[in-house]
Amino acid sequence: MNGAQRNGGFTLLEVLMAVMLLAVLLGGAYGGLRASANAMRAGEAAIDRTDRLRTAQEFLRRQISDIVPLAYAHDDKEGLNVVFEGDAQFMRFVAPMPGYLSHGGPYVQTLELARGKDGLQLLFTDTMLNGYDADKLGAKDDIEPVVLLDRIASGRIFYRGLDDQGQLADWSSEWASTEITPLMVRIELTMQPGVQIPWPTLDVPLMLNGGAMRQSLRGGPAIIHVGRGGRH
Repeated sequence: MNGAQRNGGFTLLEVLMAVMLLAVLLGGAYGGLRASANAMRAGEAAIDRTDRLRTAQEFLRRQISDIVPLAYAHDDKEGLNVVFEGDAQFMRFVAPMPGYLSHGGPYVQTLELARGKDGLQLLFTDTMLNGYDADKLGAKDDIEPVVLLDRIASGRIFYRGLDDQGQLADWSSEWASTEITPLMVRIELTMQPGVQIPWPTLDVPLMLNGGAMRQSLRGGPAIIHVGRGGRH
């Protein structure tokens, strides 16, 4: 009777081996689940990154193409109205906002490449043109910017207009003629190595090209002067 009872049970060694085998199986299953979860998170992050990049490009294309030659400041030194400012890292202009973001009327908008916690950030701000005062508001200092894109390694903004002969000039990273708008704007960004989704070069022609022309003293159409300058 005692021998039969011993044959029907498990020894301590057998129990330990079973527990070890179960632990190995559970460990493998957990590792597989964790790898799947990490792959899912990485895929979601890549999709989110792609959506953010595409949304930023579509938003910028719309805002830049809709630029209007409305003055938001006056250059007392030159005696000219300021309708557009731009250099390699900064751009300010007037354009309507999308309906879901607008309270009506044109907005003074800025786009800037600024240093953030993890590389450069593409920042956007807007304020209504009605009542805008650059001296009081400071535009970049008193308005909380929206981060359109981050983790940027380097970037530059370029402008294109007409030369002194009325021909299309080369791209320039400085826009000196603040009283007129350029004909085209280009935004080039290089993302950081960890960001696997590149930024396609964004070339945007302005729809209202009349804002890029001005009347000469003789009453005829004048031309855009492209040269070095900066924001005032």
